[in-house]
Amino acid sequence: MEIILKYFPDLTETQKQQFASLYDLYTDWNAKINVISRKDIENLYEHHVLHSLGIAKVTRFAPGTHIMDLGTGGGFPGIPLAILFPEVKFHLVDSIGKKVRVATEVANSIGLKNVTFRHARAEEEKQLFDFVVSRAVMPLADLLKIIRKNITPKQQNALPNGLICLKGGELANETMPFKNKTVMYDLKDYFKEEFFETKKVVYVAP
Repeated sequence: MEIILKYFPDLTETQKQQFASLYDLYTDWNAKINVISRKDIENLYEHHVLHSLGIAKVTRFAPGTHIMDLGTGGGFPGIPLAILFPEVKFHLVDSIGKKVRVATEVANSIGLKNVTFRHARAEEEKQLFDFVVSRAVMPLADLLKIIRKNITPKQQNALPNGLICLKGGELANETMPFKNKTVMYDLKDYFKEEFFETKKVVYVAP
């Protein structure tokens, strides 16, 4: 939990309690339904929660923004972002029902009021959003093809509406077709831990 406060020192008491509750909740649920690698659960805050919050280092969402977290798994990056931005609405979608169940139970346990959930494939989701966020779900070209229909033309943020992905490693080939529409941010510029050395936030305009 200290690692979250190190980079986000201005949390409210409610937010601190919500973040602090995540470890026990995910440890408990992970024993029943594997949403995080068993070896990685002790790195929950660094590898999953803080990684999700990397998006908040490159943009601040305006109150009332609507965001879809596509392929949310157990709730990343959607749940940490929903804690950080209580005035923003998050819709968490995954094609695997038991993962959606874990994310739903965790959100309910910590009293998150700004999240909704759907067990569906991305192609089935027809609602409109300001942004779609995701964490290494699939190649950018495939993601963009699916989510273009979901991006609303109405703008309310400093960053134009689009796709925001958490990705790792070498991305030159993947981003090449969209290079005029893509901005890449290195998370090592914001977080000093070695884990973030090759991690990036990738924004693509649709």
